[in-house]
Amino acid sequence: MRAKYTLHRVLIGAMLAGAATALHAGEKFKVCADPLNPPYSTQKQDGFENKIAELFAKKLGQEVEYTWFPQRIGFIRNTLNASVDEKAVDSKEFKCDVVMNLPADSDMALTTEPYYQSTYVLLIAKGRGFDDIKDARQLVDLPIEKQDALKIAMFDRGPGTAWLQKYGLLEQGIPYQSMSGDEDNNVAMQLDKDLKAKKINMVIVWGPIAGYIVSQGPKNGYAMIPMQSTPGIPFEFAMAMGVRNGDKARQQMLNKLIAENRDQIRRIIESYHIPLTEIKKAAKPKDDD
Repeated sequence: MRAKYTLHRVLIGAMLAGAATALHAGEKFKVCADPLNPPYSTQKQDGFENKIAELFAKKLGQEVEYTWFPQRIGFIRNTLNASVDEKAVDSKEFKCDVVMNLPADSDMALTTEPYYQSTYVLLIAKGRGFDDIKDARQLVDLPIEKQDALKIAMFDRGPGTAWLQKYGLLEQGIPYQSMSGDEDNNVAMQLDKDLKAKKINMVIVWGPIAGYIVSQGPKNGYAMIPMQSTPGIPFEFAMAMGVRNGDKARQQMLNKLIAENRDQIRRIIESYHIPLTEIKKAAKPKDDD
């Protein structure tokens, strides 16, 4: 009798699992993404966010569908929280359902468990007189004439700028905007061009952006030196995916996919030359640079 009861429970469980699979199959994996934001996402779908979205959609038996919008101020409002029919009252149909890359403790959306953690790095173009730099603190001890030649990219906000200010190197900074508004170049693309043109020699920059620059340059063309977090200036941050606040079912689904595919996710991200660190705790970066 007990064996029959156990078999009955197994069959019911299998039926429910099959029903859940059927529910997901044929649906769209609706992603909110920036069309020109390498290495994260592009309209050509060759960013690491695109590749992970493809992986998850395949696991769910779905196709990826994108809502494209520049990932700047208003991104969440115009994508994840935007109704398909903006005139409809209490519409339940939204333009997209998943943001592939948000700080793990972001309050802009309901976030998943972190799926990667990276760090800011000091990225130095080789062959310009700074090849002996192995630690960022060495910049502080350079002779004045050598410091004047640093030409280090400096953003309007972020831990890199805070570090330069702390160590008295702001005068060596070349100012950049975190959100340029340029329709032809995102921050990573602009840094890549300016490093190649020797307008700048180095930059303290978020790991994924550093990875993009390295991938676009000559082999062994850059030194990538991880920045060390200190009290008040953290450099390592955990990143997650985001869904609409209250959408706990989708959050749980994504958490399951992250847990089951963690090794493959890591391989995808590492293929973009992105430095990864051990996921310890959620922390929110001050900017995306």
